Amino acid sequence: MTYKIVFMGTPKFSVPVLEVLANSSYKISCVYTQYSKKSNRGQKLNPSPIQKCAENLKLDLRSPQNLNNEEEFKFLKNLEPDIVVVVAYGQLIPKRFLDLSKEGFLNIHASLLPKFRGAAPIQRSIMNLEKETGISFMNIIEELDAGPVMKQIKIKVNELNTAEEISNTLSQISAENIIATLDDIFNKKSKFIEQKNELASYAKKIKKSETKINWSENAKHILAKINGLNSTLGAWFIYKNTRYKVWRAAISEITGKPGSILNNDFIIGCADKSIEITEIQKEGKKKLLLKDFLSGISFKIDDLVE
Repeated sequence: MTYKIVFMGTPKFSVPVLEVLANSSYKISCVYTQYSKKSNRGQKLNPSPIQKCAENLKLDLRSPQNLNNEEEFKFLKNLEPDIVVVVAYGQLIPKRFLDLSKEGFLNIHASLLPKFRGAAPIQRSIMNLEKETGISFMNIIEELDAGPVMKQIKIKVNELNTAEEISNTLSQISAENIIATLDDIFNKKSKFIEQKNELASYAKKIKKSETKINWSENAKHILAKINGLNSTLGAWFIYKNTRYKVWRAAISEITGKPGSILNNDFIIGCADKSIEITEIQKEGKKKLLLKDFLSGISFKIDDLVE
């Protein structure tokens, strides 16, 4: 029997799962993704990675501004999907939609639920200095990321892992496990276990106000912010009235005044140790490795950054 799947996803993280499904015995009836948004420069429409993938695979595609309308409800109902697979779709799915699929809505969430429910689980887990994270295959219910969990796969996190690296790893693990997960569901071998809501924590969307580096914090927390924001907004500081984003760094054992440039390698002091920058970006310019950055900037030891 060929089971019909509807897929919902938007970012790069979702693409490997869609590609695996498209090359399996399961039939993808339709792909949903977020509607294309205009870029700041040129105001051109930017299709999502999932839209590009679906078009390359010649899959039927829909990108409504939201699902909360009668047209989308009737369309999905008429598809009569056996299951809906959701991977970082980025929109809330209305409660009445959840009964339109025979086996419900299977969501792949990038945390070990009930920890880090919400929009930014990878970034928050790194910034919170977690030693492990993972993915959860879970059933969607009305409450955000609170549905019963079928399967979890864990990975270790160290202080040098960036959000981009963790995201790529978890995306690949999701793709490697999606077919076996669906097979278990359709073969009635799956068991969904309710989450312990009293242990829940939330990974709220990152605000721009959180992204400025506070050099009075200790080095491990500053590095965790740099690594956690590596794939999105970027952690930043001000030097000589110019903003600089730090994309990669490491902890140095050199000590000195917080926010002070401590040596000719542009190492910056923290509350305890210091931060050794390895990749940096001046506002309005491209990312540079530190050696290239140092060849084009004038600074003095003991100068302060904000």
